[in-house]
Amino acid sequence: MFATQDEWDRSYAEGRRFSPLSDRERSLLATHAPPPADARALDIGCGVGELAAHLSTLGYAVDAVDWSETALAEAAAEHGTAVRWLRLDIESDDGTPLHADGYDLITLRFVVPLLNPRARTLHALGRRLRPGGAIVVVTPRAGRHSGRAASPRARRGRTRRARRCTTPEAWPS
Repeated sequence: MFATQDEWDRSYAEGRRFSPLSDRERSLLATHAPPPADARALDIGCGVGELAAHLSTLGYAVDAVDWSETALAEAAAEHGTAVRWLRLDIESDDGTPLHADGYDLITLRFVVPLLNPRARTLHALGRRLRPGGAIVVVTPRAGRHSGRAASPRARRGRTRRARRCTTPEAWPS
């Protein structure tokens, strides 16, 4: 996995990408995270901006954050100014560019396994939620074999999708 900003920039410059946003993801977000009035969303690890742009079409005012300047430049070129593109290290920067009045939706697509320290970062993001807001975490699914879930041995080292949602107050410290 990449560890430095230069490695992430080089990866994006070489054309490496995560999986495209699926129709299922789009549908689930539209169904389970419809924007309230004056909705604001924060997309963490936005990459080239596909999810951020989609959230904008749903009616959210979107701040999209990534560590890679290369990814953000491509996102801005592809999706324009409907989203506010921010270069920020969500783990260590102070978050000054983020909206002080919070967010109704915070998304982390394929990002949580990369966070370090994970719990502290997620708690800090939870404090940025407006009342009634939600954090949506999307992780890769464990591999499939012949239509059945892969064995526990085959799943080792892979991230599993979350099976329940909890409020930030219920998260372990």
